[in-house]
Amino acid sequence: MGWKTIERPGYFGKKREELAEKWNEEYGKGNWRLAYEWGKLVIPREEALQIYEDGYYEWFKKYPAKLEWLISKACDVYDTAPSNVHSGFDYSKQETPNTHLQDIAIRRSIMRLGRGFDGYKLIEIRGKDSEGADYSPSIVPFHLRSMIYHGKIMDYGGKGHWWDPYTIEDFYQKNKLLQIK
Repeated sequence: MGWKTIERPGYFGKKREELAEKWNEEYGKGNWRLAYEWGKLVIPREEALQIYEDGYYEWFKKYPAKLEWLISKACDVYDTAPSNVHSGFDYSKQETPNTHLQDIAIRRSIMRLGRGFDGYKLIEIRGKDSEGADYSPSIVPFHLRSMIYHGKIMDYGGKGHWWDPYTIEDFYQKNKLLQIK
């Protein structure tokens, strides 16, 4: 039996667990999944996270001054809470209600570039008022703009499209699919 796309769920916000429970009740545990559209392919979330990460990797290669600033100032980075640092390089380690990915993607990209943090402080990468705001996936351009879906998506998180178009976040939210068996 194959998978059928039933919607583009978009942004979850703090409702990640609530939505998972809802879909477990509606479709049955193991009978739904999140996947991503990639051209004519539907790829698993793990592959989409690699593409998300590649966005940062390519951006750091294109803007080495951004990389140098960050690694010279930060001892590590976080998104939703300082505890995010305990996720290290593992996207599956999510300890807060909101999913945090940019911190992990940045750590992994820096590692792939053969570098590490040399700084002295923990830098938040979330929102326009954070010290690391320039590194937000809602601002950092996506390296393969033509692969971003341009139609309507859901907004379970209730914040609307708070990210800029053609960014890493734009890819992550718009290409997301809810599929059922």
